[in-house]
Amino acid sequence: MANPRWEFVRFTAITIFVSVTLLAGTCVVAASSQDPVVQQELDRVLHLPGQSFNVSFAHYSGYVTVNEESGRALFYWLVEAVEDPQSKPLILWLNGGPGCSSIAYGMAEEIGPFHINADGKSLYLNPYSWNQVANVLFLDSPVGVGYSYSNTSSDLLNNGDKRTAADSLSFLLKWFERFPQYKGREFYILGESYAGHYVPQLSLVIVLYNRATADKTINLKGYMVGNALTDDYHDHLGVFQFLWTAGLISDQTYKKLNTLCDFESFIHSSDACEKIQEIAYKELGDIDPYSIFTPPCKANVSGSNLLRKKMHWIGRISQKYDPCTEAHSTVYFNLPEVQKALHVSPKFAPAKWETCSQQVNEHWKDSPRTVLDVYKELIHSGLRIWVFSGDTDAILPVTSARYSIDALKLPTVKPWRAWYDDGQVAGWTEEYEGLNFVVVRGAGHEVPLHKPKLALTLIKAFLSGTSMPTLQLVSDA
Repeated sequence: MANPRWEFVRFTAITIFVSVTLLAGTCVVAASSQDPVVQQELDRVLHLPGQSFNVSFAHYSGYVTVNEESGRALFYWLVEAVEDPQSKPLILWLNGGPGCSSIAYGMAEEIGPFHINADGKSLYLNPYSWNQVANVLFLDSPVGVGYSYSNTSSDLLNNGDKRTAADSLSFLLKWFERFPQYKGREFYILGESYAGHYVPQLSLVIVLYNRATADKTINLKGYMVGNALTDDYHDHLGVFQFLWTAGLISDQTYKKLNTLCDFESFIHSSDACEKIQEIAYKELGDIDPYSIFTPPCKANVSGSNLLRKKMHWIGRISQKYDPCTEAHSTVYFNLPEVQKALHVSPKFAPAKWETCSQQVNEHWKDSPRTVLDVYKELIHSGLRIWVFSGDTDAILPVTSARYSIDALKLPTVKPWRAWYDDGQVAGWTEEYEGLNFVVVRGAGHEVPLHKPKLALTLIKAFLSGTSMPTLQLVSDA
């Protein structure tokens, strides 16, 4: 008998595909009415406030309207590769939440070139930015997140997985019309946390769209997700086991968590499940569950509100680890001069820019219990699929990733082993038929935040399709 949860995911993919196919024809026509060279120049970012250094790469930001009728528009920021961008692949980066900004996290504290100093007004150049190896496109999705907006206020109360995937495909089709030089370029989708839903769902929609239309605009080659929500049942098992084995919760709470929450939704949990999770997070004490061995940001609220932040906010480095990077972003992206430089329309700018939208999160509609069926379908499509996990994250820990991957029952191609960086164990990896799994040692929920050098090694291996590096022994000869 078919698993009803997987059947729901299949139905979701078909629904998204049908709706997008109907609107795709109109969105390409609308986009092509404007000269792409002119629009690119309008979107070009000439200089950022607080930028005291020069950069050799071009970057662009602006809006793409994904639904003309309701006026839904998504905000993007493209950072081209440092060297020879014409030869480099294109990466789309998505943060999760649901309701969190890819500009706030992916760009400003993880893989982007521009990171924010503690004063909230000046920038420094990230030496491990991923635009060293690719052109990187950050997208604030869905509407209501970051600078993305809708002319129809009810849209902010009706976000969910289906519409997010549909709007993201609409965005890509129109964005490629604005940037035709990227059509047919090797394209990869990456993300973390709740983007564990966004990334495979969008990948499937693109695969279905390309099959049906024979369109070669979006040359999707693969996807990679980190510390990702994948399957509610297995992810819950992994979270509770990690908390208990790390000595963070009591035996009694561990047992109750498994009794009351194993079969619950991560996003729409029962009151009983939420209450026992509240107890669990009180037992953790004043630590950052997104990175259990690094100090929490004392400027942030903790305690009773921590449970609510569990899937809402995604963690919090600069030259030295700074747990308050999220607070710095909040200051910077609220500056009027920053919004002007990024072409944020004063008419549609949020009254207060936030790293995550609680309104979007609390009104989230559809969230399937699993995307494992999506993985199965995409593995058979031949896409390159990698999953990575920081091993100090207690929100969606390495144990959750291992349980979910194990549920796919994939044959092992290369067994579990350590991988290395500068002669030191940097993590562990196993290669399966159709999927690679990589653990990054000492990293929290946002792997590039805590281990930026290792994360750059990871993206290089992923893009080249090679195994993680082994220990290079020095010969005595």
